[in-house]
Amino acid sequence: MSNINLPDQNTLRNRYEQYASVRAFIVKDIETRIEKTVAVLASRPTVKGRVKNFGSYYKKYIKLLNHHAAGSNPPLITDLIGIRIVCPFFDDLTTVEGLIKKVFEVIEVERKGSSHSFKEFGYESTHLLICIPEDMTEKRGPCGCEVAEIQIRTILQDAWAEVEHELVYKAEFTPFDEPMKRKLAAINASLSLADTIFQEIRTYQRQLNAELGKRRDSFFKKIEESTDALLFTDDTPENAPPELPAVSARKSIDDLLLNALYAHNRGQFNEAIAFYTYILAMDPDNTIKSLIYKHRGMAHFARSHYETAIDDFTQSLELDPKSYKAFYYRGVVQAVLQRFTQAIDDFTSSLDINPYQAFCRYRRGLIYYHIDDYPQALADCEAALALDPNAEPARKFKALLLDKLKM
Repeated sequence: MSNINLPDQNTLRNRYEQYASVRAFIVKDIETRIEKTVAVLASRPTVKGRVKNFGSYYKKYIKLLNHHAAGSNPPLITDLIGIRIVCPFFDDLTTVEGLIKKVFEVIEVERKGSSHSFKEFGYESTHLLICIPEDMTEKRGPCGCEVAEIQIRTILQDAWAEVEHELVYKAEFTPFDEPMKRKLAAINASLSLADTIFQEIRTYQRQLNAELGKRRDSFFKKIEESTDALLFTDDTPENAPPELPAVSARKSIDDLLLNALYAHNRGQFNEAIAFYTYILAMDPDNTIKSLIYKHRGMAHFARSHYETAIDDFTQSLELDPKSYKAFYYRGVVQAVLQRFTQAIDDFTSSLDINPYQAFCRYRRGLIYYHIDDYPQALADCEAALALDPNAEPARKFKALLLDKLKM
């Protein structure tokens, strides 16, 4: 470095401070734009912006200058403006990167730590170099730099980066001691494993929720077929109780439940019931038992085995008396069997626990209609529409009731 003119710190400071206030506005503008862009994600990543202070800027300038050839242009600091996007899960990283590329001009992508072996402890992060949008510089004025850096990490990657920055980078410490290196590598590996496990759990939850959603859809379709038209035919023959499936001892209750829901949603109700029964035979805790009885009751209902469904919903309620859904489901079956008093009692119990159920109020209104209590039916119908104004069945039902009441 002997052939390089040393920079004058005061000159650099003046140049830095000339645009300091504009950079502060620009970082907020970029931060706001990113927050709006990633707001579409349910996981809601956090966005944090910062402007590199002069001390950090000067330290990095000198470090880069040391690697510059004599007579070359001064080193370019690309992270004067920095934004960090912290995501809960691995699969958010790719999604966020794609969203950023849609709203900014990305000129460079660097994946930090992607080449590290399991024995190394460097942090992982995706770094995007973006051009500062023209509309921002037109609004705020020149900011002394043309690019900004966006870092995308998971929460655990961010935590490790913060610790590494304090222990290694900021302190200019390089661990040569093998036990210390192994400890740091072990911590990094543990955090990476935790990220992987969190992602696996999230993926499983998505599968489970998707199957639960399909099952609910099929259940409500069955309700429409059974309660509105009061159909009482049973096209499914009464088979012997389904045999328990052959299941590996390694299968967890979560795996078995997912298998049951897959079968349930494919209309393989005997198989689904067998899986539910197998889970109950494992004697899980009461919360899980209540849930499984509820699912199995829905499968029995789908097969038009109404009394068996009522038994399962009752078992679910004995284990969890606050299960408003179990009350609602049992009320639906009571309505199918034209046990109108019991149906009203169950719907009322469900609403006592959770009064914000438009579909439950609508169903109770239908029962009141069947017993010729039109004023009460109208009250329930109007309450259902207050909760869900776009519910077409409830709107048609209200028109029918008004005609009955000549209102």
